[in-house]
Amino acid sequence: MEQGYRISGSVGLHKGDREHQQDQATLLVHPRIAGCVLGVVADGMGGRTGGRKASDQVLLTTRQLFERYVPETDDPAALLRQIAEEAHMVIRLTAISSEQEPHSTLAAFLVQPGGECHWLHAGDSRLYHFRGNALQLRTLDHSYVQSLVDQGKLTPEEAVTHPKSNIIMGCLGTKETPKLETHRITQLEIGDSLLACTDGLWHYFTPEELGSALHSLSPRKASEYLVAKARSRAMGSGDNLSMVIVKIEPLAKPSKKSASRPFRKP
Repeated sequence: MEQGYRISGSVGLHKGDREHQQDQATLLVHPRIAGCVLGVVADGMGGRTGGRKASDQVLLTTRQLFERYVPETDDPAALLRQIAEEAHMVIRLTAISSEQEPHSTLAAFLVQPGGECHWLHAGDSRLYHFRGNALQLRTLDHSYVQSLVDQGKLTPEEAVTHPKSNIIMGCLGTKETPKLETHRITQLEIGDSLLACTDGLWHYFTPEELGSALHSLSPRKASEYLVAKARSRAMGSGDNLSMVIVKIEPLAKPSKKSASRPFRKP
């Protein structure tokens, strides 16, 4: 992007109608380099406390590795892969007596100074890239129903309401090495939005609805709106839900009293 821009963002998190919160989400601003942000959501699974410990581990690993990340020289795709692999290893080594083995999904995006973006996901937490209100790309779930869609046995619409839509084919903490899918956006543009979210959110929206909300509202208002709408549509049976939203916006014109900064923290 040749013209100046700013990055705004928001995190949304709600327990839904579940007894325990096993989702986690964070949006991190690089401690030294402006314009570098990392968004992560993790949907924990595995008993009453096992899921939360797994998603907590994803965020702990993320923070530790991002603090040491050097945007000018380090490989952004390698950072995301390292986060996933190290979190997977630690979750696998976690022993929780009398509970199921802990697992977690992961959906993470890393915006580089200058507007390049990388993302990675494992499981059925999703990443969306919108330009204006138009969907550019979203991740495909590592799930049983997505495999049926890939085989032409289900439509994407049928997959949402399928009775086995909650069966995950790969995530962090499993005995098998998780399938980690990555993507690179060469250049984000002003008007672009990124959304990372768990199934407790995306289950209740079409891509068109998500794109419209992100385009027309600020990240904070969009997260509040989407949480409220998901809660309404769940009708008392909603899962934990979490999201991270980042939006690329034009710089406001400097006022006489103060000039706008090129970046602001989410």
